[in-house]
Amino acid sequence: MHSSKPLSPDNFFVAGISYKKADAATRSQFAISHIHYDEALKVAPGFGLNALFILSTCNRTEIYGCAENASQLIDLLCTQTTGDAETFTKLAYCKQGDEAIAHLFKVGAGLDSQILGDYEIVGQLKQAVKFSKDRHFINSFMERLVNSVLQASKSVKSDTTLSGGTVSASYAAVQYIKENLASAADKKILLIGTGKIGRNTCRNLIDYLGATDITLINRTDDRAAGLAKELNLHYAPMADLASEVTVADIILAATNAAEPILLKEHLENKGNKLIIDLSIPYNVAADASLLPNVKLVNVDALSKIKDEAMQMRAAEAPKALQIIAEHHADFMGWYRMHQNAPTLQSIKAVLNRIAVVHQKELNNPHTRCPYIAAEQKIQQIMNGIAGKMRNGSTEGCYYIEAINQYLSAVPVQNKH
Repeated sequence: MHSSKPLSPDNFFVAGISYKKADAATRSQFAISHIHYDEALKVAPGFGLNALFILSTCNRTEIYGCAENASQLIDLLCTQTTGDAETFTKLAYCKQGDEAIAHLFKVGAGLDSQILGDYEIVGQLKQAVKFSKDRHFINSFMERLVNSVLQASKSVKSDTTLSGGTVSASYAAVQYIKENLASAADKKILLIGTGKIGRNTCRNLIDYLGATDITLINRTDDRAAGLAKELNLHYAPMADLASEVTVADIILAATNAAEPILLKEHLENKGNKLIIDLSIPYNVAADASLLPNVKLVNVDALSKIKDEAMQMRAAEAPKALQIIAEHHADFMGWYRMHQNAPTLQSIKAVLNRIAVVHQKELNNPHTRCPYIAAEQKIQQIMNGIAGKMRNGSTEGCYYIEAINQYLSAVPVQNKH
């Protein structure tokens, strides 16, 4: 069994595949459901891993963790995927240490999203980390790192317009409908899946398309019924999927089902359909696209939509990178302080012992004023040493420097 080294940036890795090198069909082979995620954590100790989380979205699957090498993470991940480790490795990016940390900051800010600035990644990241933390797989290093990433993401959102305008996969789906269907607002729409992406898509259909004839279906009927009531829409049980598909003009699929739930036989000879699959793995069977009455669009096609909002976001990227760099530097400063805490405690203990001895030499048992001044000076010295450690300074010996500073500042007894 390999051993983990959880508190060093050099032992922090990310291994992942994304839209940049893998198409949606390939990414679907490595999508991780909550069931797979839970099982991966159960077997992780057998791979020498005790600190990790898995981020699986429609445009990426990444595993972050503290390890001896990236292959540990890849091998663990691929125990739960239909794709194998060899295929994953051919398409994967593996980053270590500071490079892996920088990558996570970019992911959290939406700078690495398929649709630039897509802020949905923040919720997905929080959920992924919480899943691991609830099962005791997030150590102090990773928790502090993720908190820093989320703070940076919040700053990017508030101080730039990187996420300005309404651009996300769900919004892009609505834009596609508007551009490719006349009188889209009058069409009968079926939305399958009422999770976060499904809910956002539903609201965008109403807000930007003006659609009202929308029927919601979810594997848990109560969730579909609740959203339908909230938005004054229709809902149907999953058992009625086939009949609802028959009457729909537009179908959007946004569930996290492991297998396609909309099949070719659902669509044969059922009239013209525009189907948008927002899910990874696919929710719509690939052979459905062979039907002459079906136009099937997936998330990769949607990501190609460009408009003024996207141009505005691209212009904000340099500012966002600067914000991220500052938060990254702050995190590394925290790490150096965390790493050097024992040294700082030891230096302060040495200075305190010197101060006690010096107090006795002053032969002034009736006052503590010199010692109080010494305490203040010790704190000043410690603040200076801590600042140098935080900034990564490695010049000289901190012990000698601190003692010299103290001795040059304290009063010397006059023996004459």
